[in-house]
Amino acid sequence: QVQLVESGGGLVQVGGSLRLSCAASGRAFSSYAMGWFRQTPGKEREFVGAISKSGSTTDYTHSVKGRFTISRDNAKNTVYLQMNSLKPEDTATYYCAAAVVPIGNYHYIPRLYDYWGQGTQVTVSS
Repeated sequence: QVQLVESGGGLVQVGGSLRLSCAASGRAFSSYAMGWFRQTPGKEREFVGAISKSGSTTDYTHSVKGRFTISRDNAKNTVYLQMNSLKPEDTATYYCAAAVVPIGNYHYIPRLYDYWGQGTQVTVSS
C-alpha cells in the first residue's frame, strides 16, 4: 500500500507561482512512475504531467508546457510540480498519482494509476 500526500496548494494571483509537493510512503517510490492530474467540478480528471521512475523523462499536457515542471527526489520519496506563470484556467484540485505497473507512453490515462493522493486546491485569481 502506498500513501500519497499532496501539499503546497493555495491562492495565487495571475502570473504567480506555486510548488506542489507529493510525499509518498513506502520503500519502493523509485520504482513508480508518477503523474500529476487536476480536476474542476463537473469535469473529468485531466492529465497535467508525468515523470519516469528515474526522473530522466517528463511529459506535459500542451497547456502547461513551458510553465510547469515536474521533478522528483527519490531519496525523499517526493515528487514536485513547479507551476509558474499561473493562469485562471489552472484553477483546480491537483492530484498526484503513482503507477506501480509500468504504463509507458500511456501515462496520461488516470485509470492506469494505482494510488492517488487526496488532492490540493490551487486557485488563481485574476
